[in-house]
Amino acid sequence: MKIFYIILLSLFSTSLFAQSLKGVVSTGNLPLDGVYLQNQRTKKHAHTNESGFFLMKKVDRGDTIRVSLLGYQPAVMVVKGTEMNIILSPSNFQLDDVVVSEGVNHLSSVAAVDIATTPVNSSQELLRKVPGLFIGQHAGGGKAEQLFLRGFDLDHGTDINISVDGMPVNMVSHAHGQGYADLHFLIPELVEKIDFDKGPYHANKGNMATAGYVALQTRDRLEGNLLTLEGGRFNTFKGLGMINLVNDAKQSAYLAGSYIKTDGPFESSQDFKRLNLMGKYNRSFNNLDKFSFSAMHFSSSWLASGQIPQRAVDEGLISRFGAIDANEGGKTSRTNLNLQYDKYINESTSLKSSAFYSRYDFELYSNFTFFLNDPVNGDQIKQKEGRNIFGLQSVLNKKYSASGADLGFQLSAGLRADEIKDIELSHTLNRTIELEQIQFGNVAELNAYAFLNIEIDLGKLLINPALRLDYFDFKYTDHLNNNIVSGTGRGTLSPKLNFLYNQSKDLQFFLKMGKGSHSNDSRVVIAKTTQQILPAAYGADLGTTWKPAPRLILNAALWYLYLQQEFVYVGDEGVIEPGGRTARKGMDFGLRYQLNNWLFLNGDVTYNHGRALDEPEGANYIPLAPPFTFAGGLSMKDLKGFSGSIKARYLASRPANEDNSIVAKGYFITDANVNYTWKRLTFGLITENIFNRAWNETQFATESRLQNEALPVEEIHFTPGTPFNIRATVSVRF
Repeated sequence: MKIFYIILLSLFSTSLFAQSLKGVVSTGNLPLDGVYLQNQRTKKHAHTNESGFFLMKKVDRGDTIRVSLLGYQPAVMVVKGTEMNIILSPSNFQLDDVVVSEGVNHLSSVAAVDIATTPVNSSQELLRKVPGLFIGQHAGGGKAEQLFLRGFDLDHGTDINISVDGMPVNMVSHAHGQGYADLHFLIPELVEKIDFDKGPYHANKGNMATAGYVALQTRDRLEGNLLTLEGGRFNTFKGLGMINLVNDAKQSAYLAGSYIKTDGPFESSQDFKRLNLMGKYNRSFNNLDKFSFSAMHFSSSWLASGQIPQRAVDEGLISRFGAIDANEGGKTSRTNLNLQYDKYINESTSLKSSAFYSRYDFELYSNFTFFLNDPVNGDQIKQKEGRNIFGLQSVLNKKYSASGADLGFQLSAGLRADEIKDIELSHTLNRTIELEQIQFGNVAELNAYAFLNIEIDLGKLLINPALRLDYFDFKYTDHLNNNIVSGTGRGTLSPKLNFLYNQSKDLQFFLKMGKGSHSNDSRVVIAKTTQQILPAAYGADLGTTWKPAPRLILNAALWYLYLQQEFVYVGDEGVIEPGGRTARKGMDFGLRYQLNNWLFLNGDVTYNHGRALDEPEGANYIPLAPPFTFAGGLSMKDLKGFSGSIKARYLASRPANEDNSIVAKGYFITDANVNYTWKRLTFGLITENIFNRAWNETQFATESRLQNEALPVEEIHFTPGTPFNIRATVSVRF
């Protein structure tokens, strides 16, 4: 019995005699979020929350704690008690301070480096921060971009989950396409953090999170007031203002607005106009609770030259920047209200709750096939909707500590409701005459969900099992068929299991496995034109993040993804419809290197191989799925007032149809920018396509007929990429 007590005492000696260390990390006035603290003796680590608070278990007096955060001078502290308040001083960004083994998302360190070394100045660049994610604009600048990732043509967001401050961007059962993700309501200069990962491995990311997710976070406070003016080719103008209202240790508030207009490089002016407004208020309380409220509004209108047929250019009927139907274009707007409250319960327990409301309007005119279906009036279509979106979510965070392991879990429940009024697809003429209503009705779609995420920290090994439950309810009221109401519901379970092994703070291995899903359009579900209401995606990633030298980070992954159902582009209708099963596999590789104190190199390469499983060999290509991508460049930071970058991206040629008889040509494009800061002023030049290459930004295999043609032709239809473009900027901070 005595031996038993000795063994028991040894097993729990750490928890009996070690103490907990808690405290706050700040600048002296403002709390710092995401600070990394590591006990140099035990190698245990902790992070600060939004209030700067941290809690570290198993700490003894005399232990040394290393404290680091990108953009701040690292600190080394000796533990003398149970509480420690730490002040960090700002410093120049150094790759030496990056810790690669911080958590389940192995790309978090890459994201932090990229946002610090190459800040974004457009909504397009926000998404390009994701390694391997490519975008294409094909409707005058106001429409959501076409997205490519991991061998997917994601259309406008079908298989990627995008959010801003926890609020979903993707639109379900959208008038133009399922998962439509228009990010133009966000002012890019307000983005502070970009969190992303690839694959269906995270329980807190639900519908559409199959190829991956992108979660953007806006600033809680501004460093100062800013006014920016920008102008350049194609009658382009941009004005930006960001003004602090309150900024102290307990609260912050600001207002921001931007206005953009341009004619674009096309022969028919795009007449593109966009207005963005945002306000945000944050309050921190003495009990470590935190309250946040934000409001956003944007409106946009534009004209578009659309996707033009290659033969029309080859025959000299139009130029590359001409149009067959110059009456394409549209208008859209979105207003968001977002409320968040973080409740501090005790040192190991917190509750994060949020609620949001969005009002969204959309009207788009397109002509994909010209005179194929209507030789007299043409094939122009109108897609229109107005919707209200409501959402709620609460996440309970709890941590436990024992002698051999630390246990943390997140338990959450939430819902999202979309009420879409008068969703419409109509055949129109010159935007003004409605020839026929093809679809017209109301959609009500509800997604209720819950998830349990567990992290078991065994020291070097982190095990992360999770389970997500989603229930969808679909209803459609058909105005064209006596207002008949139809509905159906379906639920799905999505298990996840991730393993991360941290050999050191500079070397991490990971194995990720999980199931995700994307919902189908309510009208497709009700009509039962698809076999899968919630087609599943099963994925696995095996890889590493490694820092072999203080200023070099490498990341690599082998991956596989199987989908129960693929969405296929139908060129003659300009819509997306469900197809069969697909399998994809590939390899990702990334590099971040700091050459000296002010010069940074980055590069990302992806290889993707995907095929349809239910089609014969040679007819099983996945249309528009890129087999190879590259993006990289050099960036300069804080060199005697100068900063800037030169960036290149390459998207390989890819099959445009199932038998690869029509090919979408690849492109290699180089952009550059330079800035000089003198006191409170910053002057800059932004260039796009500096070598003025002729390239196609989006391409589709489409069957169409021109007005003078007797028979239709199927071939590449494209929107031309931007020619050489240059803009000048001047900013003043005050």
